[in-house]
Amino acid sequence: MLYYLFEFLRDAYKIPGLGAFKYITTRSAAAAVTSLIIAFYFGPKIINWLKKNQIGEAKKLEAPKSHWNKEGTPTMGGIIIVLAIVVPVILWADLLSTFIIIILGSTLWLFGVGLLDDYLKVVKKYRKGLIEKYKLILQFIIGLAVGLAVYYLPEFEQVRTETTLPFFKNLNFDFSHFYIPVVIFIIMGMANAVNLTDGLDGLAAGTVAIAMLTLAIFSYVTGNIVYSDYLNIIYLAGAGELTIFCAAAVGALLGFLWFNSYPAQVFMGDTGSLALGGALGTLSILVKKELLLPVLGGIFFAETVSVIIQRYYFKYTKKKYGEGRRVFKMAPLHHHFEILGWPEPKIVVRFYIIAIILAIISLTTFKIR
Repeated sequence: MLYYLFEFLRDAYKIPGLGAFKYITTRSAAAAVTSLIIAFYFGPKIINWLKKNQIGEAKKLEAPKSHWNKEGTPTMGGIIIVLAIVVPVILWADLLSTFIIIILGSTLWLFGVGLLDDYLKVVKKYRKGLIEKYKLILQFIIGLAVGLAVYYLPEFEQVRTETTLPFFKNLNFDFSHFYIPVVIFIIMGMANAVNLTDGLDGLAAGTVAIAMLTLAIFSYVTGNIVYSDYLNIIYLAGAGELTIFCAAAVGALLGFLWFNSYPAQVFMGDTGSLALGGALGTLSILVKKELLLPVLGGIFFAETVSVIIQRYYFKYTKKKYGEGRRVFKMAPLHHHFEILGWPEPKIVVRFYIIAIILAIISLTTFKIR
């Protein structure tokens, strides 16, 4: 909205200085600052409201005993994050951009799914929240919508089913008829992967912020004809607007970390984790970096794989030996290190370090290609 207002004032009244806001870099910086202000201002108010209404974390018997004292900590803090993302994007981005419409639609849809899940668990006291089948169906729907949008919209006409092949020059990979199923899998997979990662104070928020910052760079370069040509990557006119969304997400997550860092005053809950995971998956699809996700999102990938390995190995050994055995002390992976005796803040910081290393590796694909 401010983007259009400043554009009008610049053209109609020739007000000096407003020309700076036609640049994505300026608007991205403004979005990041705006999201920080929103998170810092509304964060305490939302946390107090959650406390007042007794919307707190239930005791998780399946988690390490050290987590039992977190019972009652306000949850559904994803409201803070999504509010601090959506408002700056509305203010500073081009709302007529197809890229912005898709990323906002995906984020808000999965925010709604997570909000419903948390509401049923915390307020209605349904132990499992939204039934898994319905949760997956709702995730499938938005994955299908994004897949169809990318497949049929003219903005993606030249590269509908193609994606950048990391580390290889002049070589893209074409998913062909499997593209829409791949998009669905990515969005559903990332939404649930971030959800699994959200188990320690500040872990999901910090690692997602690092991935978002990296995707901000990818978005800017993908939407810049000069840089994309120089780096020999897919150019998509208008994709640069996604930089504003990523910048707002980074600002929102940093603001949220102020309250979510150890010991956490609030948890994001499924309200935040599903929205953020879906946003990461959607962004990678929109900038054609789907195959880079296992590297950039390596933390989320490892957390998910640890759960899959643990579950199926337990079932296999129980069937074969009559007693289930485990590969990890506990899954997801961060709980394994907790059981080994690592302090929670140390695990989080070390995962941050790994996430930063993976982000750097992802960025090197620009030149290694």
